[in-house]
This record gives sequence, C-alpha cells and structure tokens, in this order.
Amino acid sequence: MNRRTLLCGLAALPLAACASTPGKTPGPGTAKPGDRLAALADVPVGGGVLVDTPGNGQLLLTQPGAGTVKAFNPACPHQGTTVAPPTAGEITCPTHRSGFDPATGAVLTGPAPRGLTEVAVRITPEGVVLA
Repeated sequence: MNRRTLLCGLAALPLAACASTPGKTPGPGTAKPGDRLAALADVPVGGGVLVDTPGNGQLLLTQPGAGTVKAFNPACPHQGTTVAPPTAGEITCPTHRSGFDPATGAVLTGPAPRGLTEVAVRITPEGVVLA
C-alpha cells in the first residue's frame, strides 16, 4: 500500500463512521401498515424524534404543528448520514450541514441534491402508525 492510499483511507474513516446509526437501517425496515411507531406524546410539537421500527429500521418522526405528524427516511440524500431531529425549525445533517424542512422534508440548504423521502403515517388512538 502506498502512502497516498493509506492517507485517503484514513481520511475516509470518520465519514464512514457517520454514515448511519450503528445496527439500524434508515427507512421502515420490515414494518408494515398499521405497525405502531410511537405515541403521539413522544413526538414533540415543533420537533421530532428518531424511532426504531420492526426489522431493524429507523424513521424520523416530526410534529410541525399540533396533531400533524410526518415521517421521513432519516438518510441524508447527499451521503446517507442519519439526520438529526429538528431544532430551531430545521432538520440538519451532521456531516455536511444540509438542512431540511420538518414539515415537508424539502431541502433548505445543500449540499443535499434533494429532500428527505417521506414515509406515510397516520395518527390513531394507539399512536403514530405506518399508513
């Protein structure tokens, strides 16, 4: 192995380590319609939470307004890093600081080439479930 290959490999390690949440696959995993994801009270109004789904998946739930819940695949479209729940009205990717709208998943700031992928959910008496 030459010096350049070694240095490039070492430089990539921190990025690879941030690519996703260890042991979790961004998206619904093997969850199916009707599977409960969280209690409505677990999703803060104006904020959000990462939730584990059946089949080792993970989704980002947001509540942009009282009684309105949105779900997104938390993988940033830029390089796949798991985004953070919204703070100050924005979902942020910790790797390159792409920003997303918590109500729509749309890109607010790049380098992400597109918004977060929305996953259909609904609110039932049991909580937030996959639609």
